[in-house]
Amino acid sequence: MATKLKKTLGPIHLWGISVGLVISGDYFGWNYGWVHANFWEFFAAVSFVAIFYAVFSLSFTELAASIPHSGGPSAYAYHAFGPWGGFFAGFFTLVEFVLAPPAIASALGGYFHFLIPSINPMIASFVFFLLLISVNLLGVKQTARFELGVTLIAVCGLLFYFILTIPFFKWDNLGLDRIVISLPFANKATQTELDPAINYFHWKELFSSIPYAIWFFLAVEGVAMAAEEVKNPTRNIPIGYTAGIGTLILLAFGVLFLTAGVSSTDSVKNLSYPLSFVLGQVYGIGSWQANLFTSIGLFGLIASLMGIILGYSRQIYALASEGFLPKILAKISKKNAVPANAVLCGGAIGLVALGLGDTDQLITMAAMGACGMYVISMASFFVLRKIDPQRTRPFKVPGYPLVPGIALVMGIICLLSMITFYKELFFIMAILLIMITLFFKIKVIKNLGRIPQGSLSPEEDESPLSRGDTDF
Repeated sequence: MATKLKKTLGPIHLWGISVGLVISGDYFGWNYGWVHANFWEFFAAVSFVAIFYAVFSLSFTELAASIPHSGGPSAYAYHAFGPWGGFFAGFFTLVEFVLAPPAIASALGGYFHFLIPSINPMIASFVFFLLLISVNLLGVKQTARFELGVTLIAVCGLLFYFILTIPFFKWDNLGLDRIVISLPFANKATQTELDPAINYFHWKELFSSIPYAIWFFLAVEGVAMAAEEVKNPTRNIPIGYTAGIGTLILLAFGVLFLTAGVSSTDSVKNLSYPLSFVLGQVYGIGSWQANLFTSIGLFGLIASLMGIILGYSRQIYALASEGFLPKILAKISKKNAVPANAVLCGGAIGLVALGLGDTDQLITMAAMGACGMYVISMASFFVLRKIDPQRTRPFKVPGYPLVPGIALVMGIICLLSMITFYKELFFIMAILLIMITLFFKIKVIKNLGRIPQGSLSPEEDESPLSRGDTDF
């Protein structure tokens, strides 16, 4: 029997989902961009990425509305390119979803350490991660209403940060009057030595900071996964999504400008709790302003980590159900109807990554995986428009083919930038992909050969773990 999802979501719910999935990225992670670039170089990178996400997510929403399936990108690529297309899209999606949780857990430990300095931040990170993995095993559901409430609290926390920092903001700290745009291949170190007072703008640094600009918006495309449950999608999706993207852009630039205008970029660029540190600088460590903001930030980070653990477990489950991963990962616990093995598998990988990887490396690899998925998804978009023009599309991207074309080109630029500047991390991801492919080669080919194209169809029963039943 086919699973029918109720169309209950309106623009306000879509706004809550889109902002809620991403809001934790405003609290940490983006500041590592200042390790690689100065303020204006990173500002340009954030602007570039903001445009990319605006055009990409509209195109991605069309895919999600026309092929509503818990496999998400792997299902779109399966329909466009066949089994191996689905396999590679699923791999990149898992890299994004499995490596983002340990990065968020690292920030949780950092913010908790700011509140209680006697507690080791790494220990706090592991405790939070293990606790939230355990909660997901209990079958706790996240509804759109809960996500909306959490989002409102997290947004209020950022507005509180804006109010507290505006009185201390100084335009001079941004160095706008000292900026000089350099030639593409100019040596930044040499120029800085010749005139340290000049704020040189280099294109190389702009592209090397792209992973951390992406962190401001990473996973906003998740709002498209709720497309099947939207009332009047033609009208409500553009309204809710545009409002969400607009909110995220305003918050991102607000955080970027106020942080740099109050504190030096060098002082916060390597911290996992940059905003709390800035408030501690101006109001004092242990002040009620800094502690109240940090408490709100913890709540938002916990909610985001809860949601993305739910996300990776369902993605692993969907891939295992279709034969891309071992079937044991698709096993559902009888008591709570939770894919326990999927939760534990992704959690184990995340815990190892938390212990071995730096937060900035985890962010870079998660962004790299996301961009790989973005490129495959946009390629799938054009292929499906060509080979399946009669498919029902409740929502169609405006400005076709220009808007999705821009998204595809910008996605390729982002991916190539990360491959160019982070070769070691790309090689690690490539080796992991090769190992998984070789290890499961016989089993995967055997299983994929038996999977009919219709198994990834929205009309096919998706079991108790369809998006509607997880209320995500």
